[in-house]
Amino acid sequence: MASKPEAVQPVWGAVPSAFSLLRLWPRAASTKDDHQRELGLLAESGLNVVTSPELQQNSTGPVAELLDVDIDDAGNYIHTLAIRQPAKPAAESPESPPRHSLVLTHGYFTGIGFYFRNYHELSQVPNWDVYSIDWLGMGRSSRPAYHSRRGDGEDARVAHAESFFVESLEEWRQRLGIERMTLCGHSFGGYMSALYALKYPDRVEKLVLVSPIGIPEAPPDFDEKLRQGYGPARRRGRASPPSERTPEYEAAEAAEAAEPASKSGGPSRTQIMWFRLAMNLWERNFTPQWVVRSAGPFSRRLIDMYVGRFTWLSELQRSALAAYAHQISVLPGSSESALGDILRPGAFARRPLVNRLHALAVPTVFMYGANDWVDFTGGEQVIRRIAANVDTRLFRIPRAGHNLHLENAADFNRVLVGEMRAISD
Repeated sequence: MASKPEAVQPVWGAVPSAFSLLRLWPRAASTKDDHQRELGLLAESGLNVVTSPELQQNSTGPVAELLDVDIDDAGNYIHTLAIRQPAKPAAESPESPPRHSLVLTHGYFTGIGFYFRNYHELSQVPNWDVYSIDWLGMGRSSRPAYHSRRGDGEDARVAHAESFFVESLEEWRQRLGIERMTLCGHSFGGYMSALYALKYPDRVEKLVLVSPIGIPEAPPDFDEKLRQGYGPARRRGRASPPSERTPEYEAAEAAEAAEPASKSGGPSRTQIMWFRLAMNLWERNFTPQWVVRSAGPFSRRLIDMYVGRFTWLSELQRSALAAYAHQISVLPGSSESALGDILRPGAFARRPLVNRLHALAVPTVFMYGANDWVDFTGGEQVIRRIAANVDTRLFRIPRAGHNLHLENAADFNRVLVGEMRAISD
């Protein structure tokens, strides 16, 4: 008897099966025990990371050390850079001013090393300890299995992802004995830090959201545009904000207006095909890190191309950052896949924060780059809803895009140090 022919699957449904052939390709790999690339990058910040108790005891200034803070009995830990002020002699303690804690959380596809241009200045503020963490399952933290709930409905999918990060941060805080903190999160870290402040307001002295993702609602026609193959519309970055009508800004605006109409028309069939492929992979929780790992011997080249765009860094800094970024990107996959659980294709949140942050009960500061792809008006919407109840501010950092702490470290540090001193001085 002739065998029954197999049904032909739609091309988009078959894509992950086809990509499974990449298992035969040699994957890039790293080891969690090799800290040399991380230490090399932190050396660019001017930090001297101590490696022995003797060095800590003999230090007269802030002491930086790398810690793996256990958060459960299953062997999971959060990798931490702790920069602490030296302990005061016992005789001075009764009259010593209170200590404060700044906790930095990183964005997606990055780690604690991406704040290397900020640590030195932030750690010089008197009576402040500075902590920076790798989110659980990211950076050099432990990599537990992450199981998406995308088959249980969107609300369950989002709630599971958010709880994974928020509760691990709370467990980390308890293990270190930090009573209250100024919590500063960038991008993805801003999203999760805001949710932490909503659930644990008594533990947050001040919330600083640096270009946070997931705040605004998607435009009304967004779903239709996705079906048609359009990517998310982004406001083009310019050298100065629209309020400053410089000659350069006028020239950029005129050039955009003069573009041929064909450039603003609908996407080609090829573009639609690739866009739908990207959307399908997004919904199935494929990640940029998966791409890097799958590139095998070419993985470092991908990272070099990405970091090579950071022209505001010196060549030595770019090399150190690329080595570090490559190492954390090729570690085994874990919670990186949660990005597709909290964001829809196009980087709009499945549960936008603008509809949730009205309950914020802590002083809140927003920071955006002047050329940021994340729209600062999302922060303005939140401020209008909470300004009557808490102190709020919004800063736009000049000469910077989304990675404002890297692109214009001087102004980023100045604003954040000012927010720290407003608490302690």
